Amino acid sequence: MKNGFVIFLAAFAVLAGSWSVFVVAPQLQLGGAKQVPVLNSSEVYPHSRPGEATQGLQIYRASGCAACHTEQVQQDGVTCEVVLTAAGKNPAVVSNLVATLKLSGLDQADAQAAADKITAAGGKVEIHIAATGPDIARGWGMRHSVAEDFLYDNPVQLGSVRIGPDLAGVGARSPAANIVLQHLYAPRSVVKDSAMPPFRFLFEIKKKVGGGFSPEALNLPKEFAPSGDYEVVPKPAARQLVAYLLSLHADVPLYDAPFTPSVPVKP
Repeated sequence: MKNGFVIFLAAFAVLAGSWSVFVVAPQLQLGGAKQVPVLNSSEVYPHSRPGEATQGLQIYRASGCAACHTEQVQQDGVTCEVVLTAAGKNPAVVSNLVATLKLSGLDQADAQAAADKITAAGGKVEIHIAATGPDIARGWGMRHSVAEDFLYDNPVQLGSVRIGPDLAGVGARSPAANIVLQHLYAPRSVVKDSAMPPFRFLFEIKKKVGGGFSPEALNLPKEFAPSGDYEVVPKPAARQLVAYLLSLHADVPLYDAPFTPSVPVKP
């Protein structure tokens, strides 16, 4: 018993240290997180999710979606690309120079050197930044995930297993709600070899009224549709889940996650 107080102090120190590392430190780091400026824009990011999407986050959590999907795009690095925007008064000279230079897959120093050469010849250029890595190559996002992406999520659904694709930017990849609803009801009707289980508890099978489909019914391929005079109609929970999924964009450039957005060329 003589050492009881010492043991108590040691145990208290260990518990206090663990609590400080796992609770206090993250709170100090992220507890005051707020909206941040979008790179080269007057807009801020992120915007709070609409009410239906906020409810959908809870459906996502309750349905165990994080067991098979992540919401965290990873990134290996960045590369730079020099883009000619105008040939200037000496188009032939600039064109010949551009043909001799490597303009993509460059580090910042080499990109700036190439840009300086073109500018000296009379051309105008822009240096674009692109994120690199397997997740980027798969089309899962334009840059790595950062804390700001999850500012309005409670709880955050980072996930750890990728049986299915990452969903951090699924709203940008799948903007059509009816396709996402169909995927939830019959995944293989959208992705032939999908390993995703059907979430049919989020839908109702109802008898058609007047022999025709109602506006909210799913337009399913014949092999996935109910037989007879029945149709599949999403429950409110299904629509809430889809609203949440479509709100997942994470596709704006930030100071701590820069990239240059692609701008369609006008004809």
